[in-house]
Amino acid sequence: MTTSSDVIDDAPKATDTAAPSATLGGEQKRSIEQITLLLFITVPFLALLAAVPLAWGWGVSWLDLGLLVFFYYLGCHGITIGFHRHFTHGSFKARRPLKIALAVAGSMAVEGPLVRWVADHRRHHKFSDHEGDPHSPWRYGETVPALMKGLWWAHVGWMFDEEQTPQDKYAPDLIKDPALRAVSRQFVLWTAVSLALPALIGGLVTMSWWGAFTGFFWGSLVRVALLHHVTWSINSICHAVGKRPFKSRDRSGNVWWLAVLSCGESWHNLHHADPTSARHGVERGQLDSSARIIRWFEKLGWAYDVRWPSRSRIDSRRNTGEDGSRRRKETAETA
Repeated sequence: MTTSSDVIDDAPKATDTAAPSATLGGEQKRSIEQITLLLFITVPFLALLAAVPLAWGWGVSWLDLGLLVFFYYLGCHGITIGFHRHFTHGSFKARRPLKIALAVAGSMAVEGPLVRWVADHRRHHKFSDHEGDPHSPWRYGETVPALMKGLWWAHVGWMFDEEQTPQDKYAPDLIKDPALRAVSRQFVLWTAVSLALPALIGGLVTMSWWGAFTGFFWGSLVRVALLHHVTWSINSICHAVGKRPFKSRDRSGNVWWLAVLSCGESWHNLHHADPTSARHGVERGQLDSSARIIRWFEKLGWAYDVRWPSRSRIDSRRNTGEDGSRRRKETAETA
């Protein structure tokens, strides 16, 4: 059986038998996908720009804020726990209902179909910050102009590249699973559900079209834009700046001020030093809500074989310099 770590370490070659189609499109993005992607990026971003003056002029209700926060963290944890730690890296095993729920929750973040997301990320780890990495900010060099161009590429530009990661090479395990393949193919459906639910709830609670509109504006458009840019910042900012207390073959860094919004993903240096670890924030005081929820899943029996980092495993990955040894005694053994 093919595991996520097998794919990352030594991606198997595509077989002669064509793999079942798992996502919209194949290894090249068609024009309609490019246009759709542009709309998914620009429309929520315009809403994000309009959010401040609208909030200043009209105010924002507690209902709208509640919808924004709830759906933001639903999608965020769907990505971090589901798409990333479970499906990409196999940090834990999940019972079947939880596995499907995580696939749906991640899809509602509107960051692309499951199989494509996982394939891209596995390829990123295989070539991290080297040639072949789909979204390294160091793509164009190390001068300031080159880094500025690279940051834009890593943040959003790479998604418009027509050449896509071969999904049958980097995510064959997901393609072979009929249920996961179906969720991935239904990405447009889950996007529609994700955008419609806040409007529906806002309209029903207030019994007004205005409540539906503001629910859609804050709970759908602004929420998606904020989540997009936080997620993309892990690709761009966390590979350009941040502390690097652990040994990795790339430039991944820990960026503390993104920890809460990224659900613990911005403790990125440890993640690249130990990709299968279920916890990324391993030092005392490093908030990692994704690891905490995985712990709850484990206690409920929904998750098992969780790869929690031990003190010895963490210490073995530390740099020997000042950043790597300064907080050795503050390491937390488990989530």
